Amino acid sequence: MTIMIPAWVDGTLQPVDKLAAHERGLRHKAVSVFVTRGDEVLIQRRALGKYHTPGLWANTCCTHPYWDETADTCAVRRLDDELGITGVTPRHMGQVEYRADVGGGMVEHEVVEIFRAEATPQMTLDPNPEEIMDTRWVDRFQLAKEVTDTPEQFTPWLHIYLAKHADLVFGASHTP
Repeated sequence: MTIMIPAWVDGTLQPVDKLAAHERGLRHKAVSVFVTRGDEVLIQRRALGKYHTPGLWANTCCTHPYWDETADTCAVRRLDDELGITGVTPRHMGQVEYRADVGGGMVEHEVVEIFRAEATPQMTLDPNPEEIMDTRWVDRFQLAKEVTDTPEQFTPWLHIYLAKHADLVFGASHTP
């Protein structure tokens, strides 16, 4: 199935095949969501069948909006598609841009809308095995330590979010 995402080609936003955007390193739109429970954050380990960064730990969910899909609609859709999470309200925290080599000759050059949602007491998880092989809750300060201590276990974008954008993701009180 071809998935068309919004990417900039020669300075113009156009629908581009998702795989082609990564192979060409095109700047494109993305969404990242962090579901929190107090100081804990839900992270996921990417399924081994993913075409880049398989088996690495990432934030709760990250994806690309479809052409003409709003970022907030995309965030809600992917929480359900990837994790079976419904009934939470992602709050837009801001926008970041990064460029990272994700292996296999592919590059993520993303303009990312960052969202955070607080877990509800009744929230359940039903991970899609085509997307996710594992999930866990981890204290956000412990997560930052793990990413520093064992960087090879985490996606490049999670490194970037924690090192450069933790204030945006978690609020200004992100340091212990």
